[in-house]
Amino acid sequence: MTLIIAMDGPSGSGKSSAAKGVARALGYRYLDTGAMYRAITWWMLEQGVDVEDAAAVAVRAGEVRIEVSTDPDAPGVSVGGVDVSGPIRGQAVTRAVSAVSRVPEVRQVLVELQREIMADGDIVAEGRDIGTVVVPDAPVKVFLTASEEARALRRAKEIADPAVSVEATLADQARRDRLDSTRTASPLTKADDAVEIDSTELGLAEVIDAVVRLVKERVSTG
Repeated sequence: MTLIIAMDGPSGSGKSSAAKGVARALGYRYLDTGAMYRAITWWMLEQGVDVEDAAAVAVRAGEVRIEVSTDPDAPGVSVGGVDVSGPIRGQAVTRAVSAVSRVPEVRQVLVELQREIMADGDIVAEGRDIGTVVVPDAPVKVFLTASEEARALRRAKEIADPAVSVEATLADQARRDRLDSTRTASPLTKADDAVEIDSTELGLAEVIDAVVRLVKERVSTG
């Protein structure tokens, strides 16, 4: 039986690094669903689609061919055979991804693909609706959070662009949080049976250890 570990949480909570670490520790595959939404957003921008026009985005959603690597040591995402792992982290995609990901047709396409990928073997999947929508019956669900300030600092370091201040990152983060938590299609929310971990004062190794312990407990009692 495939074991799926669902790790959800807002931007900057550290879930990507933690999910990869947990996957390595357990010898599992890793899936960054956020990268998939960024990839489809990148494609929409490249195609000149008005990302604020939900109807236009919906019409084109089924045209995108996305492939992802589930190797935690070499994660990546391609669109139509083109590696876009770098470009999807740019500010243009960051500003547009919430608008694209709230379109139901986009979520339908990607959730179906995510479920296909997860069915192929034990995996740690991270995103915003893994435990609530994609695999609501996942045996292990984690909701990773952190203070707004800690999240903004982490995001600013990830961007590594001196032109982007922590203050600007904090403002953009607040905007994305608002959009992600209020959208009609699969809003960001904690599953009722998810274990919440506040990573504000925790190091990465501590977060990974906490999740690994939780997995082992659930498996041994399952």
